[in-house]
Amino acid sequence: MRKRIFILCIVLISSFGCAQTMYNTPVSTNMEVENAMSNAETEKISDRMQPILDQALDLCQASQEFWQKGELENALGALDQAYSLILEVETHDVPKLIQQKEDLRFMISKRILEIHASRTTVVNGKHNAIPLTLNKYVQKEIDRFTSGREIDFFVESYKRSGKYRPQILKELKKAGLPAELSWLPLIESGYKANALSRARALGLWQFISSTGYKFGLKRDKYIDERLDFEKSTIAATQYLNELHQIFGDWTTALAAYNCGEGKVLRVIRSQNINYLDNFWDLYELLPRETRRYVPRFLATLHIVQNPIKYGMENVVTYPPLQYDILQVSKQVHLKNVAKEIGTTENQLRELNPELRYRILPSENYDLRVPPGTTEILLSKIDTIPVSSPPKRAYIYHRVRYGETLSTIARRYRTRVSSIMRVNNLRRSNFIVAGKILKIPLSGSTGRYQPAKKKQVSYKLPATHVVKSGDSLYNIAKRYGTTVKKIQQANNLPSTDLDSGQVLRIPANTVESPPLNAAKTYKVYLVRKGDTPFNIAQQHNMSMDRLLQINHLSARSKIYPGQTLYVD
Repeated sequence: MRKRIFILCIVLISSFGCAQTMYNTPVSTNMEVENAMSNAETEKISDRMQPILDQALDLCQASQEFWQKGELENALGALDQAYSLILEVETHDVPKLIQQKEDLRFMISKRILEIHASRTTVVNGKHNAIPLTLNKYVQKEIDRFTSGREIDFFVESYKRSGKYRPQILKELKKAGLPAELSWLPLIESGYKANALSRARALGLWQFISSTGYKFGLKRDKYIDERLDFEKSTIAATQYLNELHQIFGDWTTALAAYNCGEGKVLRVIRSQNINYLDNFWDLYELLPRETRRYVPRFLATLHIVQNPIKYGMENVVTYPPLQYDILQVSKQVHLKNVAKEIGTTENQLRELNPELRYRILPSENYDLRVPPGTTEILLSKIDTIPVSSPPKRAYIYHRVRYGETLSTIARRYRTRVSSIMRVNNLRRSNFIVAGKILKIPLSGSTGRYQPAKKKQVSYKLPATHVVKSGDSLYNIAKRYGTTVKKIQQANNLPSTDLDSGQVLRIPANTVESPPLNAAKTYKVYLVRKGDTPFNIAQQHNMSMDRLLQINHLSARSKIYPGQTLYVD
């Protein structure tokens, strides 16, 4: 019974958002049923079922008391009894009974999950302890950090840790979390407050925008609080505490911090067995990055706790950041502030990394400044000019068949990396036709200035082999000449043509085909095996464009020796 309930609780926790929606649905959809039922009948059902629900709630409270005392078997037994009771409740479509039953079911499932997850640590009296495991995976990361290719990264990160760890330790202590977690930013960001990952995660703690928003990190035109080393640390302690409450042991909680709690819960659920209290049972099933993440963190703990053993005794950490805070309500640039208080823009930038353009917002902002400079700034703030962030203009482009990011970037005179950044693209070699991309425009005015095409003249081919469907009119139009000139060049008495007939094309040099007098094209000679799609790709143009300028349709056939216009 208990094992069955435990598997159910994992399903409920991992899909709680959907469950809440479903639970609320009957309340609204069954109102008519309740109205149709007499008040007497409703009261009669409630009087019969409410004591059962109350008893189940009492058992949940008793279970919590058992758990706090470390009596895990009694805690689980009480929850088993509570779950058996709510299965007996027949709601008869009474909304308040439905809601109570579902709330209790979720509460029981969540507590069973927490108790199973924390079983080993609670029994040992080390609810907050991080097990300092040393196995082949951890040893491999230790070797990388101390004698392998990542030794420079580790040493520099170790030095930078001195700037931020005192503040981090203070917040961890306040939240009642293990002090060892203060080393987590070493593997997250190398203790770089402005670190940016390929997944667009930012800051010491590498928050993605959605998780940062969930834990109160604001992002607007001027500020991204994921970069604020104080506010992001508070958010990280909240997130880590929440993960530990779900999983119970720190190694599994850290894995969830890296790849998301949903992913870890799905891995656990796929096992149909209680593996929650042992991260290493899940190890092979987790994403590759997460498989390295936890061993890297444990390797860091081994090294910093035994610096002499691992040759790190001579590493001297940087001193903690020292600063005063002054509330400013003027939109000024850090470089102008730095001049007035006798410091550097870089120093102010290090103290205030959350300022996206190094410009303060116009509303109240707590500016960090070097110690002893607040009075100077207060006396000179009125003389500092107001600054505005740079204007970033965008236009939108719908991807066409055969286009690549490089051709789009070239068209709008921007960079592939810029397009990838504003559209949160991870791969530069994969875009989908029909997708709309935001294109950052170059220049301060934000106007689209297409790249100038170099005017190239070309000589048209001397002959054309007539194919089925050809006419003198089409041939003349394709080569930018007239029917009369072709007739004169080939001594044709009429416009009749035969397949395979070879025509001489008047040898004239043109600047562009007749399709568009303001545009010039190159001529491409079709080879065996060519397709319109391949030709378009070779010349960085869409297939629609190739067909359009050559008056072809998607069903048109091309032949070796045929000439096509290309960009």
